[in-house]
Amino acid sequence: MSLLAIESVDKMRKLGLNVNPGDFAENLTIQGIELASLPIGTRLIIGKEVEMEVSQIGKVCHERCNIYYQAGDCVMPREGIFAKVLKGGWVKPDDEVVVSPVRKPGPDH
Repeated sequence: MSLLAIESVDKMRKLGLNVNPGDFAENLTIQGIELASLPIGTRLIIGKEVEMEVSQIGKVCHERCNIYYQAGDCVMPREGIFAKVLKGGWVKPDDEVVVSPVRKPGPDH
């Protein structure tokens, strides 16, 4: 699952692009969390049911997307993240997203 912050979408809007959530092929657009700064392994709890774990920051774009050709840049390779779904469920607009720090193994693991 791919995620991108609305603040990243806004950066591209400031470059003059008419873009909206979903235009970067992200599955979820999140507000108020600097996604690219989250370490791999960080858990995200979304709404009442969904739990994800950050598995990758950014991505390699093998082909340039339409956004890149319009602006000469795209935020998804640097600021988008990918997460594996640990517990599925329904996500609704305005669901709260809680960031849970990376779980480090203790001495008994």
